[in-house]
Amino acid sequence: MMLRCVVMLCLLLWPLLGLQPVCARDTGVERHVRHFVVEPSGSYLLTVEQIRTIAQRDALHDHARYEIGYKQSLEDIIAVVAYTEKADGRRLAVQPQQIRGQQQAASVDAPMFQDTRLKIVMFPDVDVGDRVAVRYVVRRHTPLFPGHFEDLSSARLQHQRDFRVVYDMPVAMLLHADAIGFLPTTITDLPAPAAGKRRYAWRYLDGDNTRIEAGSVSELDYGKRLAVSTFADYAALAHAYQDRAGAYAQPDNTVAALAARVTVDLVEPRARAIALSDWVRRNVRYVGVHLGPGGVVPHAAASVLANRYGDAKDHTTLLVALLASAGIDSTVALVNNGNAYQLPAVPTLGVLNHAIVYVPSLQLYLDPTADSVAGGFLPAALLGKPAVLTRSGEFAILPFFQQARSHTLTQFTIGPDGSSRFTVTRTGSGALAEPYQRAPSGNIAISLRGASNGFTKLPGPARLATTYDLRGSLSEAVFAFTQEPERHQDFVCPAIDAEDEVRFHLPTRSRVLALPRAVAVDDANFAYHSRYARRGALVTVQRQLKFRHTAATCTPDDYRRMRPALERMVRDLRSQVVLRRG
Repeated sequence: MMLRCVVMLCLLLWPLLGLQPVCARDTGVERHVRHFVVEPSGSYLLTVEQIRTIAQRDALHDHARYEIGYKQSLEDIIAVVAYTEKADGRRLAVQPQQIRGQQQAASVDAPMFQDTRLKIVMFPDVDVGDRVAVRYVVRRHTPLFPGHFEDLSSARLQHQRDFRVVYDMPVAMLLHADAIGFLPTTITDLPAPAAGKRRYAWRYLDGDNTRIEAGSVSELDYGKRLAVSTFADYAALAHAYQDRAGAYAQPDNTVAALAARVTVDLVEPRARAIALSDWVRRNVRYVGVHLGPGGVVPHAAASVLANRYGDAKDHTTLLVALLASAGIDSTVALVNNGNAYQLPAVPTLGVLNHAIVYVPSLQLYLDPTADSVAGGFLPAALLGKPAVLTRSGEFAILPFFQQARSHTLTQFTIGPDGSSRFTVTRTGSGALAEPYQRAPSGNIAISLRGASNGFTKLPGPARLATTYDLRGSLSEAVFAFTQEPERHQDFVCPAIDAEDEVRFHLPTRSRVLALPRAVAVDDANFAYHSRYARRGALVTVQRQLKFRHTAATCTPDDYRRMRPALERMVRDLRSQVVLRRG
């Protein structure tokens, strides 16, 4: 799926924060302390302490257990202590048999990923008003990047009375930080750092968090976060990734033979690159292990080809090897596949959770995991995102616009009693056609038909709505803009190129009493036109909308400027045809 790597913010961050993966239920977190003791190699000991109160009965299901995710090839869980504290003060210790090991679901059928594990802590006899506490220690014995350390924290999903993050670093390892909503603090309730260590500590500023607005960008773009890293900049992170992953993209004879077979009839480099990307996305199954928590070392290209599955970095490794076999130079590009459109000031993989391929000579980006979007197009979630090119260490901005046009024709044949038969035909081209076809060319049409016994009231006067809010329609695009009366957060505003047409075939002896007036809206962003006409028994409604912006996201100021145009369009979309029969 094109959004296969996309995760909710809580799912993106829970392996980094030690949070439970289900975070929608509110409950009070009284204490959450994460204490890293980092070694010069980049390995570390992480001690996590958390105490929370179960505030509501519907939170019991979510918080009567605690999940600790870890990767056996990189780390060990060396201690877990937990208990339930009842309202009367009794403490019920979690027994060893109440701490269960489990393989992560994504890796069950994929032997390459069978070291991705969970420790599940089951708290005994939990009820509303109880406190649940856990303390565990993780030893990261194999760093993602030897000699380096990076981490990302965020806690906007719940109230945190005492949330602190502590890093005891070797004196020679300078820790860079981007702290928003976290203040430097002094730690008095933990042992002093060992000799040769320097302590860095931050305290989260709790409080009422801003409501997440419909369609807004990630909270990491505008909210509270703490990113820390020993990398001086993103170029250093990119080079470290390339040093660890680049060697695995070397083609062997099987990879070279496949590249030759796939491109045998193709001459143009762009066509060859797209054909190879399409082969990978159609023939290599995706198995989701997110880039940051899942490690940075892919499997060798030949191994991915033999197994026919892998995660994003495995897909990109195979595609880079295939392209090299075809004489096409390429690089991995690290990008966010959620709704984060900015990078923290210091480099961290916590935001760069996806990998795609860039072909510099063609200025072409390819996502070989996007099984419903052919080469030459990108999934909508990637458009306009900043990316880091691993070979050069340079920043890049993915294209924020790609051709994607839709036309929706809705026809109603209305009976004398007000019933109707209807057909809807959606025609798409460009990126909108990609989920339904096997090649990036031509149009695709999808139709549906049905009937309604009570479509309108006849005989007598009746009103017909001129808008039918179907998924992917012009009207849906307009109403998506207006979900918020005001905006205080940047929001995603993709380009739109849509046409909608509605045709009413009226019953005999019908008289149209009123047609809406045509509307034209033309400004810096919108080109919207509607027309209404009657010819005999046929009433036609035609609308066109184009929306363009200079980026993939809009600001609150942009929204304020757009509001007058949007209000005119909404009024038109809510207009009606008035008729009488009999």
